Amino acid sequence: MSDATIRPEALPVGSIGRKASGWWGMLTILMTEGALFAYLLFSYYYFAVQYGRGFLPDELPKFRLSLPDTIILLISSVFVWWGERGAKRGANLQLVFGLLGTLILGVVFVGVQLLEWRDKPFTIGSSSYASLYFTITGFHMAHVIAGLIMLSAVMVWSLLRYFDAERNSPVSIAAVYWHFVDIVWLIVFFTIYVTPRLW
Repeated sequence: MSDATIRPEALPVGSIGRKASGWWGMLTILMTEGALFAYLLFSYYYFAVQYGRGFLPDELPKFRLSLPDTIILLISSVFVWWGERGAKRGANLQLVFGLLGTLILGVVFVGVQLLEWRDKPFTIGSSSYASLYFTITGFHMAHVIAGLIMLSAVMVWSLLRYFDAERNSPVSIAAVYWHFVDIVWLIVFFTIYVTPRLW
C-alpha cells in the first residue's frame, strides 16, 4: 500500500468563492449586525407609536444634507460593485479605481454626517428621540468606518497584486459588507427622515 493511499486527505487551503471561510464568517456577522439594527429601529418605532408627534423634535429632520449623503453612499456601492467585477475578470486596475472611488465617497459620507450632527439643535441626552437619532446614525457610521478600514486593506492587497480572476474572495467579502451598510442606511434614512412626514 502506497504512502499516498494511507495519508488522510489534506484540508483545503485558501478556498475560493463561496467555499471561503471568510465568506461564511461575513454572512454570520451581517446577520448579527442586522439584528442589532433591527432592535434599534424597533425602539424608534416603539417610541413613535407610543408618543406620536410628541416624540419628534420641534423641527423635522431636513433633507439638505441627508439626501445628498444618501446619494453619495449609493454611488459608492456602484464603485465597489464595478471594482469587484474587475477583480473577477482579472482587471486589477479596474479593481483599484473601483476601491479608490468607494473609499473617497465613504469618507465624504462620514464627513457630511458629522456636519449634520453639528447642525442639530439637540444633544444625545436631550430626549428619547435625540438619544435614538445619535445612537442609530452613530452605530451606522461606525459600520461605515469599519467598512472603510476593510476596503483599505483590500486596496493595499490589490496594489500588491494579490488578486486574480480566480482568487479574489476578500474583494467579494468586503463588497458584500459595503452593500449591507448601504442597504441599512436606506432603511435608517427612511425611518428618520421620511416617516416623520407621513404621521
